[in-house]
Amino acid sequence: MSAPPLIVRCGAFGDMVMLSTLMRLVSARYGSKVDVVSSGGWTPPLLEREPTLGHLQMVTSRKTPYLLCPSQWALVRWLRERGRGPVYLGDIDAEMRALLRRGGVRDEDIVARPPAEEDAPVLWPDRWLALGMQDPAHAWPTVAVDAAQFRLPRLLVTEAERAAFAQWREAKQLHGPLVLFQPGNKRTHKRGKVMTADHPKHWDAANWAAVANAVLADLPDAQVVLCGSPPEQDVLEDIRLAAGGNPRVHNCANELPIPRLLALIEQAHSMVSVDTGPAHAAAALGCPLVVMFGAASPEKWRPIGPGEIVVLGGDRGAASRVSDIAVETVIAAWRKLPTRA
Repeated sequence: MSAPPLIVRCGAFGDMVMLSTLMRLVSARYGSKVDVVSSGGWTPPLLEREPTLGHLQMVTSRKTPYLLCPSQWALVRWLRERGRGPVYLGDIDAEMRALLRRGGVRDEDIVARPPAEEDAPVLWPDRWLALGMQDPAHAWPTVAVDAAQFRLPRLLVTEAERAAFAQWREAKQLHGPLVLFQPGNKRTHKRGKVMTADHPKHWDAANWAAVANAVLADLPDAQVVLCGSPPEQDVLEDIRLAAGGNPRVHNCANELPIPRLLALIEQAHSMVSVDTGPAHAAAALGCPLVVMFGAASPEKWRPIGPGEIVVLGGDRGAASRVSDIAVETVIAAWRKLPTRA
């Protein structure tokens, strides 16, 4: 009997959200749960809630020399023990290929994403569907499926997480509609305020504050929740202070582990975000969303999901900057979002 299908993908928060499309498609085709090789502290809390996940094997680094990286040793041991099965390779780097070979994975068992398509204007979920519908040279039995039904990324929130979120929300006195702002991105997550003002995704604190004031004027019972990771505390605090220290604007950088963040997004009125991982989570959970793009191409990176999503910016290619987007444009886009039940 062959091993379950294996998906190999190391990526950022949003990449892991979008990977759910490939996991569900491959699982349906082979009638089996799928194993995943990945990295990043955000990956287990995002993927372990996906029902199609079998085993998640984490590696801390692909670039570290093999002799100095115990997680690579563990990966190779696990690959050798699991046996032969179809492998869907979403990473194009030579280091991951080398690790698979060390683990005994045969080239004829691999379906790989073509490096030539890296910069093509194709959304990631569509790339995953194209990859997932292929068979390796050594083919295993599959069943016919309609790939389109798996196109939208999916995230699930458990009842326990909803209950824990309700307790936290009550303790914070976050009554009324919750409008979420996600000002930071992967760079601010790593560097905080250091060297972020010149980043293509940067939008001034005064701009975020102006949108917050418009939201609170339109929704007198609402609260604005500034979302981010602990390193983004100071970035969010600048926005809170720019909004005049309004008690209805909350800096929650130190209070949003991923399970709570997902429960918050699931129940939020709406989100305004730069192009970053939590925007993909909002799209997957059906949260009405305004997302602002800088140099990254919306044709490749825009979030998709079952709810209303308005994409702003990104229309000047690599020269695009979020700072080019006017405050009035963002406010008008947010006002057009449908009211969430």
